[in-house]
Amino acid sequence: MELIIQRDKEAAALLAARIVANELRANPHAVLGLATGNTMEAVYRHLVRMHREQNLDFSKCNTFNLDEYVGLAATDPNSYRYFMNKHLFMHVNIKLENTHLPDGRAADLGAECRNYEALIARTGGIDLQLLGIGRSGHIGFNEPLSALRSRTREKALTPTTIKQNAPLFGGEDKMPRRAITMGVGTILDARRCLLLATGEEKAGIIAQAVEGPITSMVTASALQLHQRATVIVDEASATQLKEREYYRWIFANEPEWVEYR
Repeated sequence: MELIIQRDKEAAALLAARIVANELRANPHAVLGLATGNTMEAVYRHLVRMHREQNLDFSKCNTFNLDEYVGLAATDPNSYRYFMNKHLFMHVNIKLENTHLPDGRAADLGAECRNYEALIARTGGIDLQLLGIGRSGHIGFNEPLSALRSRTREKALTPTTIKQNAPLFGGEDKMPRRAITMGVGTILDARRCLLLATGEEKAGIIAQAVEGPITSMVTASALQLHQRATVIVDEASATQLKEREYYRWIFANEPEWVEYR
C-alpha cells in the first residue's frame, strides 16, 4: 500500500483525477470502477475539465459503480445513477450503455448481484477502482463484519452510515436501509485500487484502515492485502497517522511520483 499526503482536499482530489486520467490515456479501453459521495464530486469536476480542456477521451472505456440503494429508481435524485449522470457521465463523451450500476429496483436482487459480477468478468475485470471510505471504515457499502472475500450482494446499512447519509434524503426516516454493493473480494480483484479521503472527520478511520490490523470490522483495511493500492489523503485526514513523515518522503522522492509533484 502507498499513502500520499496532499496539502488540502482540492489537491488530493486533483491528484486522484490525474491518476484516473493517466490510466485512460495509457489504456483508452480501461474498465474503471467508480464511487460516489461528496469526496468524489471534486474528482469528477477535474475529470470533466480535463475532457474539455485536454481532450481526455472516455469513448472507449467501461465503468462499474460500487453500489446503489435498494428501492431507488435511476431517476431519483438520491440514486447513484443520478449522481453519476449529474457529475460525470453527461459531461464527457462516454457511451451510457458502457456505464454500469447495480439495479436497486430489480425484481430478483440476488440474480441482479450475480449478473453484475458476471458482467464485470465478461468486460475483462476492473483496471482501476476508485474508492471513498465511510466513517465506519467501509468501502462500497461493505459494512463492519463484511467478509473479506465477499462478492456483490445486498447489504443492510449500519446506523452510522444511515446517520451520515440521511441529510441527503431529508432525514433518517426517508433513507433506504439496504443497498447492493460490490463485495470486498470484488474490489480486491481490481488491478489497482485508489482510495481518496479528506477532512478531519476521516482521520481516525484512515489511521485504522492503513496502519491498524486487517479486520472485517474496518473493511477498508483489506486494501493492505492488495498488491497495488494507493491511498490519497489531505493534511486534515492524515493527523492520526503515525508514519506521516515517511509517507511525505515517499511522495517527494520515489521516481514513480515525479510527474505528479
